[in-house]
Amino acid sequence: EIDLHILSKVQAQYPGVSINNEVVEPSAEQITKYKELVAKTSNLENIKFTWHKETSSEYQNRMMEKKELQKWDFIHMIQMLYYVKDIPATLKFFHSLLATSAKILITVVSGTSSWNKLWKKYGSHLHRDELCQYVTSSDLMQMLDKMGIKYECYDLLSTMDISDCFIDGNENGDLLWDFLTETCNFSTTAPPDLKAEIMKDLQEPEFSVKKEGKVLFNNSLSFIVVEA
Repeated sequence: EIDLHILSKVQAQYPGVSINNEVVEPSAEQITKYKELVAKTSNLENIKFTWHKETSSEYQNRMMEKKELQKWDFIHMIQMLYYVKDIPATLKFFHSLLATSAKILITVVSGTSSWNKLWKKYGSHLHRDELCQYVTSSDLMQMLDKMGIKYECYDLLSTMDISDCFIDGNENGDLLWDFLTETCNFSTTAPPDLKAEIMKDLQEPEFSVKKEGKVLFNNSLSFIVVEA
């Protein structure tokens, strides 16, 4: 959905220009949904879609073997850098693919968000998949600074209603717990004292605001625009 929204903006800016859109996505389900959406969307005649069912590191290895790196005008990494093993190497590689005056758009949770506080305080206590890294815009900016890559960062203030987390047995609340902790079935498998501590913290002003009977978690995002 976001891809097609971006493409519609590009088409409006450059009417009639041919566009090559390559998608790197390891989930077959997501690729199928993308193809179904394209099939239902009009005005895509000048866009060539290519789908690669692979991770970004697999794509990187395949491109390096070809030794003929294609240059791109725009690359986006929307909520995906949590799932790569070597973030600096990934940034360096995709930055090398930028054509003159091209840009990369990166979207991750903000370093000022409550995600950052939650991960720093409880990350070591949570059982999670090795493929998921706790990374925020603050971490990425440090990496980009170290590599001497120019960028601009914009924050989007956002909140997430987590009120259902505090209703015992609430199905939506249980799913929110899984999402917040990156742990499957957290509500039923977590040590009671750990869940109680996190539950208490999530209601503190440091993490959330209470408004009209709801608990709103600070879910702010950052958009980092990387220059060629």
